[in-house]
Amino acid sequence: MTLMFFNGGAMRGEPLHHLLEGSPFVSAAKTAPKYRFYAVGEQCPALYPVSHGGAAVTGEVYDVSLDSLRDKVLPSEPHELELGVVELEDGSSAFAMLLRRPYTSHVALRDITEIGDWRAYRASA
Repeated sequence: MTLMFFNGGAMRGEPLHHLLEGSPFVSAAKTAPKYRFYAVGEQCPALYPVSHGGAAVTGEVYDVSLDSLRDKVLPSEPHELELGVVELEDGSSAFAMLLRRPYTSHVALRDITEIGDWRAYRASA
């Protein structure tokens, strides 16, 4: 079982959800309050782990096979993101896409940590 936390375009009802075809939905979830949350060029969200000043971020957890991760999910991710591991609010861990460290893109970042939810941010924009 490969648990993966999604907090953007691959969630249910979003345009990239088809990438998760065959990957069972496990649960709605939040991260532990250890992340800053950014809109990357207004196109996708990104988590960034911090030691203080973080917040919980809303998303969904799926059981994604390594083959699907390799063949579908990772090739669709923007180069500003990289695969990492996040802590969920229940203390468990899951893979997730994190803001690449160091951040080398020229795409603008907007801090949306206070909103903590990609859908809510997009609805407010």
